[in-house]
Amino acid sequence: MNVKQRTIKAPVSVSGTGLHTGEHATMTFNPAPENHGYKFRRVDLPGKPVIDADVDNVTDTSRGTTITQNGASVSTVEHVLAALVGMEVDNVLIDLDGPETPIMDGSSMPFIQAIEGAGFVDQDADREYYHIPYNIHYSEPDRKVDMVAMPLDDYRFTCMVDYNSPVLGSQHASISTISEFEKEIASCRTFCFLHELEMLIQHDLIKGGDINNAIVVVDKPIDSEELAKLAKVFNRKEINVAPQGILNNIELRHQNEPARHKLLDMIGDLALVGVPIRGHIMAARPGHAANVAFAKRIKALIKKERSRKHVKVYDPNMKPVYDTVQIMNILPHRPPMLLVDKILELTKTHVVGLKSVTMNEPFFVGHFPGAPVMPGVLQIEAMAQTGGILVLNTVPDPENYLTLFLKIENARFKDKVLPGDTLIFRCDLQAPIRRGIAQMKGIGMVGDRVVVEAELMAQIVKYKES
Repeated sequence: MNVKQRTIKAPVSVSGTGLHTGEHATMTFNPAPENHGYKFRRVDLPGKPVIDADVDNVTDTSRGTTITQNGASVSTVEHVLAALVGMEVDNVLIDLDGPETPIMDGSSMPFIQAIEGAGFVDQDADREYYHIPYNIHYSEPDRKVDMVAMPLDDYRFTCMVDYNSPVLGSQHASISTISEFEKEIASCRTFCFLHELEMLIQHDLIKGGDINNAIVVVDKPIDSEELAKLAKVFNRKEINVAPQGILNNIELRHQNEPARHKLLDMIGDLALVGVPIRGHIMAARPGHAANVAFAKRIKALIKKERSRKHVKVYDPNMKPVYDTVQIMNILPHRPPMLLVDKILELTKTHVVGLKSVTMNEPFFVGHFPGAPVMPGVLQIEAMAQTGGILVLNTVPDPENYLTLFLKIENARFKDKVLPGDTLIFRCDLQAPIRRGIAQMKGIGMVGDRVVVEAELMAQIVKYKES
């Protein structure tokens, strides 16, 4: 049975101070349509720019995760995104009237309580999961960071932290399914070490910090004078160190709360992949930078697999629309510069052409004769000739026209084209042809592999009277 996407029933707001900026902000979760995903909208800025919660939009991971798009940024998004993933909400538009999400109590629980209060609505579209197909690894040896995503028909997390600290030591946290998030992980607050806290204060950060929304681990000797300075920063009469090495005798919600919060951060950062994941994520010593790098690796794999799914494999032996002789009645090119042998499909918006690459090609005489490879520029030329058939098909007397290049953009060569390959090109119009100018997106395939792609602009011009 397919799981349906869901959003929330009604808008719901939370207000608070940003951890690093110290600016007060109100954040409103709004229902959103199917396949919308997570988006932030900066309602305090002109034009109310929207920022997609996408790993490609991450611009900073120094003390949290910041995303930027359309000239606007939102900082510390991970706790909010973790709450949405934990509640299995797919589509939400998040309005924010400041540069940073409210830190609240340093956990995801206030966001979950707000979302639950709004209620949920199942939508018609099925939820599309990305199933981890095989072990995906990421590591940073210098920081002793190791991550792996493994195939599993659920969303399981295991996290280990080890800070070489006598206070924290080594800690582990795990959930066996995402439904455990609310009870086991959501309430766990952010934390930092005392030496980090002092550095952040010196750099004018954590303006919104408070020992009520962060666990401060005392990892060095501290005297009464230093405690008095910290009390002044946090507007407290006094601050003490508890026997377990936590400032202000704050009571931990779980013995391994720091490890659980690291797991929370990972879930939030991996939400930036853009699609719910099915798999088991194991991580040792994760941080925001590593989480984002890992998310980019997973997203790249998703994009690669999706591009393969959308590539149609053509039968080179199918009856052509035009054979070589018929092509020469349309194109002015002649051997050795005629680089299309057949047209397999032709409509008003797309064309599919075929080029059989043989060892008899004249360019192999000089292009790596000992290891022949079809030159990339000739692959683009063959693609353009295929697109030329599409453009010339719009006039009644194509034999009296030429197709001239105006622009080539975003050309990428993804694999070698070798003697014996059958190279199939598909060109699609990106917009209607106006004033004889055509904009096309072209790809070249060998079997199911995309070997070349480019965006082309061409113009048809009459060069002789009919």
